[in-house]
Amino acid sequence: MEKTLFEITKMDCPSEENLIRMKLQGVSDIKNMLFDIPNRKLTIYHSGGIDQIEKLLGELKLGDKKIKTEQTEEINFAENSNQRKLLWTVLGINFLFFVLEMVTGIFSKSMGLVADSLDMLADSFVYGLSLLAVGRTLSRKKQIAKLAGYFQIVLAFIGFLEVLRRFFGTEKLPNFSTMIVVSIFALLANGICLYLLQKSKSKKEAHMKASMIFTSNDIIINLGVICAGLLVNWLNSNKPDLIIGTIVLILVIQGAMRILKLGK
Repeated sequence: MEKTLFEITKMDCPSEENLIRMKLQGVSDIKNMLFDIPNRKLTIYHSGGIDQIEKLLGELKLGDKKIKTEQTEEINFAENSNQRKLLWTVLGINFLFFVLEMVTGIFSKSMGLVADSLDMLADSFVYGLSLLAVGRTLSRKKQIAKLAGYFQIVLAFIGFLEVLRRFFGTEKLPNFSTMIVVSIFALLANGICLYLLQKSKSKKEAHMKASMIFTSNDIIINLGVICAGLLVNWLNSNKPDLIIGTIVLILVIQGAMRILKLGK
């Protein structure tokens, strides 16, 4: 048995972890995977060569780099029986806030909230794909990934069109107080999701650090929408809201492209 340590520079939240798990799901040589999200490290326990694993990780373009491979005597890996339940929990939280942010974003005229709701939907896709992939054939898993990825791109494209319409139009100012309050709740929801997922890990990885939460793109996005809300009020302009909305939509597109890679 060997274990190989990877550095995954773009693995900053559980969504990337689930993408990696799905990508490597069919590799029979892999016996166990340990994720260290705060330090962006992945340890893979495997038998046989590492070439196929490196190739599959490279296809995700998450900035993977092999650090070292060494022999290990560890052969007993405890399975987490609550993993499926936790995935359903975080999926539910993300989907709930997708609906909440979409509805409040539409009524408050905030593209930042609408775009962040699509980011929440993207995370829901990833967790949902992880659940659907269990017990499915490889071809079925690829079909599901393609469908989710293309649907996400369509939604982001519609979002870009709306940003352009509001930029050149005379849309009313977004409600800055709604932007701030809803984003604070979304930030707390993302923190809960991260905590629940990390709680399922071994004792070494179970201790949640505040620095880990703030390295998550989702947390940064929530803070960005809050700042945009403050700037909307201060500058009496909708431009900060449109800017943060555009940034988030770009991140949604990047997430969709990663999902589509699973369908290849």
